[in-house]
Amino acid sequence: MEQKSRVILLPCKEYEEEEIYSLLKKGLALLGGVESLIGKEEQILLKPNLLKKAEIEKAVITHPIVVGALARILREEGYNRIMLADSCGNGTTSKVIQGTGMDAYLEKYHIPAVDYKEPVMVSYPQGIQAKEFILPKELTEADCVISVSKMKTHALERITGAVKNSYGFIYGRQKAIGHTRYPSADSFARMLVDLNKMVKPRLYLMDGIVAMEGNGPGAGDPVPMNVLLMSTDPVALDSMFARLVYLDPALVPTNYHGEKMGLGTWKEEEILVLLPEGKEISISDAVKLFGKPDFHVDRKKLRQNLWTRMAKALNLFQKKPYIQADLCVKCGICVNSCPVPEKAVDFRKGKDQPPVYDYKKCIRCFCCQEMCPKKAIKVR
Repeated sequence: MEQKSRVILLPCKEYEEEEIYSLLKKGLALLGGVESLIGKEEQILLKPNLLKKAEIEKAVITHPIVVGALARILREEGYNRIMLADSCGNGTTSKVIQGTGMDAYLEKYHIPAVDYKEPVMVSYPQGIQAKEFILPKELTEADCVISVSKMKTHALERITGAVKNSYGFIYGRQKAIGHTRYPSADSFARMLVDLNKMVKPRLYLMDGIVAMEGNGPGAGDPVPMNVLLMSTDPVALDSMFARLVYLDPALVPTNYHGEKMGLGTWKEEEILVLLPEGKEISISDAVKLFGKPDFHVDRKKLRQNLWTRMAKALNLFQKKPYIQADLCVKCGICVNSCPVPEKAVDFRKGKDQPPVYDYKKCIRCFCCQEMCPKKAIKVR
């Protein structure tokens, strides 16, 4: 019998450092201990979700206390070669974490915040969707990665968790270009699976104490989910996230393709869920105890038939971004973040008016919606 993928579910209602520290230690022990995953001499790169500069209470980025507690454990376990970095959607690692408290933890534990400076082309011939990636040189020089994601919704992929967090491995502007190369939810998900299989993070940790629902991943609403999740299988971890918010895990493209492509499993019978003291809990019981059925996430099932395929090809009935004029401050961040060379959103009526979309050019990547600092861009 093949071994099941372990997902450690750590109930936690507050961002209280000692409680999170204790829970993470228990979780790591249930996964076999840090030393079973990472050698003491290896260079570790901590990869949180640092989408953009935002107040911690808005649940846009991984909470600093979660990162700080993990850093403390690694230092106490004798790991000396640690750095933290992300290819942020807007800004650099050091700028995004400045003043959040994450910078204070890094200073306390002598961990540098790395701003990526140099791109490197890395070949991945065995990739199913992507055969090469442009990655930061600093990432390629690390021996291993620990992914510390944030539990959030996502306009393109329904949710962003362990698998999607790895898009922060892509260097700078290449992230935007990637959306033009992989414009559909399925092609983008397959690319993400290839990326995870190439980089091979050793550990995936998800901050879901306060998650983001609704207009995620940058403009949704904070909502308590009261959990931390840990696994070495990102698909199993993301499928647990999906189940906790009453979303069929097979409807999440990164789960569906992740299982098909051998990254991990979303199937209930192949996942073992453990609580902090090592007690096994069924997925159904975990959902009853910790799930949130009214969590605002896209649960619509898409039927694939001739009509829906034609509608998709003609851009009919697809979700699209729109600007709520009364919230727009005309900053132009949406225009700058649009990866389409001819700009699907632009100041077509002048810079004294909100930008205007040309939906014939729009590839529905929703980068504009992710980056808007005023929650002025919605998806419908």
